[in-house]
This record gives sequence, C-alpha cells and structure tokens, in this order.
Amino acid sequence: MEELEQGLLVQPWAWLQLPENSLLAKAYVTKQGYALLLSDLQQVWHERMDTGEVSQRAKELNKRLTAPSAAFLSHLDNLLRPLLKDGIQPDEAAFSCERVAEALILRVRSELSGLPFYWHFHCSLASPSVVSQHLIRPLMGMSLALQCQVRELATLLRMKDLEIQDYQESGATLSRGRLKTEPFEENCFLDKFLVEKLPEACDVGDGKSFVISLQSLYVAVTKQELQVGQKHQGAGGPEASSSASHGGTDSQLLSQSAQPGSSEVSSSAPETGPTGTAGLTQRPQISKAKRKKPRGLFS
Repeated sequence: MEELEQGLLVQPWAWLQLPENSLLAKAYVTKQGYALLLSDLQQVWHERMDTGEVSQRAKELNKRLTAPSAAFLSHLDNLLRPLLKDGIQPDEAAFSCERVAEALILRVRSELSGLPFYWHFHCSLASPSVVSQHLIRPLMGMSLALQCQVRELATLLRMKDLEIQDYQESGATLSRGRLKTEPFEENCFLDKFLVEKLPEACDVGDGKSFVISLQSLYVAVTKQELQVGQKHQGAGGPEASSSASHGGTDSQLLSQSAQPGSSEVSSSAPETGPTGTAGLTQRPQISKAKRKKPRGLFS
C-alpha cells in the first residue's frame, strides 16, 4: 500500500457542514501529494493526486500564480486541517461542493501570498476495494471490538456481584439503601437494551454521532489492520510521515528565490513586458489582465 493510502487509512472521519450538504470526509496531505475521501452515506468519492498532477491543476486554475507543488500542497493542508478538525469553514477560505454526473467536486476559494487561490477537488466514485478498506472492514472490526468489550464488562460485573455477595455473607450491610443493586443478568440486560435503547443507539442520521463518538476506536482499528497487512507482506514499511512536518510554511515556500531551471514563485509576467522573478522578500506581482472581447460502544 502506498504512503498516501496508508496515511489516509488511519485518518479519522470528520463531519462537514457545507452550504449544499453535510459530508463525511477524511484527507491526508504530504509533500508527495494528497488523498481525499468524501461520503454522503449514500455514495463514497475518492481522489488521489501526486505532485505533477497538483502542479498541472494549479496552473489551470491559477494562471497568474506560479509556485512549487509543495507550496500548493502545504496551503491545501493548512486549509483542510481546521475544516476537518472543527467541521466548519475557516474564515480565510470558502468551501462548496457540487455533484456533476457521478463525480463530486469540492471547490475551495482562498488566498495564497496575497493572490487569489482556487482549487477543485475532483472526486470520482470510490472503487469497491476503497469502500471496503475505509468503511466495511473497519466497521466490522469496530463491531467485533465493541462486542469483546461488552463481554469483558459483563465478566467484570459478575465478579463484582460475587464480591458483594461475599461481603453480605460476612455480615456487611449498606449504609445507604439507595445504593443497593440487583445481581447482573446479562441476557435480561441485552433483551432490555434491544427493546429500549436500540432505536436511539443505532440512529445513524447524517453521520455526525459516528464522528463524535467513535473515531478513536476507528483509528485504533485501522492502525491494527494496517499493521496486520504489513506483517502479512513480510515487511513493515515506516510509518507514513505527517504533513505537519512540512519543511516550512507557505510564506517560506513562496519566498524561495527563483533560479534558472528551478521551481520559482511569482505571478506570470505580462506578455509584452520582461520576465521577472521573485526575490527573497518580494511578493508575487499581479500581471495586468488583457481585455478580452466580447463544488467505546464507549468511545
């Protein structure tokens, strides 16, 4: 499994409230590219891009802005992190989504070094293997883990009942009658739960409760799944590095001095004027546009 897919697998789901819809989302961004997964609980969409594809799309959407792919990826990471952490749009960016045929486009409008910055995440329908990897298998693993947890708790309650019984047989009494409990009967408890609690407990809704309550377990299960897969392959690769370790901020990436043949950061120069490069402290210059004719159980 590639680094991007490994990193994406162990990311928690986030709940996004966009103007058009609410979505579940997870993303992973590194200097090598990004991977994004979106779902409205009816369908799942996926996009993965490497540095070359990022540079090409950035050129198409931001014709007057030139920067290394690392600068665009770092900026996208900084925009996505607060969105996925809090579920609300940050002040410095605007997000919107649009369904186009079977694809989902997540549009971003922001600024990069004082210039308008636009990005479109073009997510296509996820393959069955991606859905299985990020939803079906983890959810099955979580169900098994929660069931095991229930059994452990039931065993602990039975041991507590035996302890209380021993105290009572030794002549101990409760000082406060309201603390008295009946011996735990697991079958009765489960039957009562199915009748009284199940309808509320399994109300999926828009997925927000799943995100709030169960992401620590989801991450633990996916990490375990990843470790098992690596052992089966006979070679466990190094843990995917976090995009938080990017070497520098947007402004540092954008202030790299331009050298012939190297990646440079500047706005594209007017066609009729001399070509300029950005200095260490210079900001990109905006070219004059020509006039044109007439998107666990207890956490």
